[in-house]
Amino acid sequence: FPTAPFPNPEEPGVMDAAMAEGERVGADIVLANDPDADRLAVGVPGVPGARGGRLLTGDEVGGLLAEHVLRGTSGADRTVATTIVSAGLLPKIAAAYGVRCAETLTGFKWLVRAGGPGERNVFSYEEALGYCIGGDDGRPVLDKDGIGAALVMAGIAARAKRDGRTLLDLLDDQARAYGLHRTGQVSLRTGDAARIAGAMERLRAHPPRAFGPLEVEGVEDFAPGLRGLPPTDALRYRLGGGARGRVTLRPSGTEPKLKAYLEVVLPVVDEIDDVRREADGLLEALKEAVARVM
Repeated sequence: FPTAPFPNPEEPGVMDAAMAEGERVGADIVLANDPDADRLAVGVPGVPGARGGRLLTGDEVGGLLAEHVLRGTSGADRTVATTIVSAGLLPKIAAAYGVRCAETLTGFKWLVRAGGPGERNVFSYEEALGYCIGGDDGRPVLDKDGIGAALVMAGIAARAKRDGRTLLDLLDDQARAYGLHRTGQVSLRTGDAARIAGAMERLRAHPPRAFGPLEVEGVEDFAPGLRGLPPTDALRYRLGGGARGRVTLRPSGTEPKLKAYLEVVLPVVDEIDDVRREADGLLEALKEAVARVM
């Protein structure tokens, strides 16, 4: 992978060359898998005469895929699933289609098991660019699949183009219907694992009252197990005050990092570009505040 600093499309800068090539050739979308093809990154290049392009977040791709799957399947036995660190968008989409949405711990070993007896898990995803797409044929999908997700995203983009639209327009439709969900991350890397454990212990003992402009309205501690989930070292803060949102903190399971998953949610009652600018400003303020607390 000579043009990528690291062969994982999650990492900052990895998609720069691909997006630049997409702009050069006038592509409608850019699709990229990681080396074992279980993740998918999606970008909309900026082209002359169109709005500026950008990479989509895993939560945005998850929302588009979920609505496509639910629109194309039927039955009261359907269920979808996402993780405790992903956006709060999927439960809203599921409610609109009359299906149950399960919440699991991070990792597809949990996501593919979501759903009770007699339920079909037709879609699951996590924000780290992983998607698991089922269907009406009843066969289980047992792991995330970046190739299958890429094919479905290509189909979604093709139908949008036929109507003179782009994936960004479809995201605007979802924001108007379910609220604008803007997400981001903050990571604290350290060579001392005790620092991470100490930070989690401190936050449990002295929970913050606010993160920047957003007040903490409630705290969920997943350590003892919550709503039937296995115990895990994670804290989630429900935020309010001018906007809704949440911050979820958990140590990385693979690296010496403390990770924070951030979300700001605003209703779209005015011009969507204005709402997006407001949400982006709140998200940046939230990142700074969370970094200080961490």
